[in-house]
Amino acid sequence: HTPGGICFLIEDVLFSGDTLFNSSVGRTDFNGGSYEKLIDSIKNKIMELPDNTIVLPGHGDESSVGNERMYNPFLKCFNFLRLNFI
Repeated sequence: HTPGGICFLIEDVLFSGDTLFNSSVGRTDFNGGSYEKLIDSIKNKIMELPDNTIVLPGHGDESSVGNERMYNPFLKCFNFLRLNFI
């Protein structure tokens, strides 16, 4: 989203703030924002969590890592690659 943005993982609940939303990701058009860094963080950190990890975003409905892995359009390319190379 922007430099300094963080998420908190407490047991099996991820407070994702403005990083990951239900079927979306955070905006990167703010000063210092980087779409590439945002997607890299989601793929290499959040998507490493178990499917049953609850995602509580800063806005909107809750989700889960598994739901986002399967249905988030911003992660579709990653899902295809992950399924074909595991």
